[in-house]
Amino acid sequence: MPSDITPAVPRGHQIINGYGGGGFTIGGERYESSVLVLPESTNVWPVNSIEEVTVESLLSLQTADPAVEILIFGGGDSMPFVTAEFRSALKEIGVVVEPMDTGAACRTFNVLLAVEGGSTAALIAVG
Repeated sequence: MPSDITPAVPRGHQIINGYGGGGFTIGGERYESSVLVLPESTNVWPVNSIEEVTVESLLSLQTADPAVEILIFGGGDSMPFVTAEFRSALKEIGVVVEPMDTGAACRTFNVLLAVEGGSTAALIAVG
């Protein structure tokens, strides 16, 4: 009999079930786009590549409840380069960014969700 290894997460929280094919499956729902994932909601993020990411594209995180402190940033197929200016601008709104490739970001989000009960991720969809 197969073992269930799905991490236990608080009810209503957004576990990432899968990624690839230009989108994500989160909480059993398919998103055919990049996404912003908060503990209790997932939103389409109109970004298709690392070149389109701006601080302005992340400003909706300022009003998140609970407040976003750490942003797991999945930059596509490879770890994105994050400039000092980008880090500084996010820090001004109270957010520390942790860049990694999208696959690693999905796994990290799920682990933090299970351990801490909350996490936030900005994920660029991969093919």
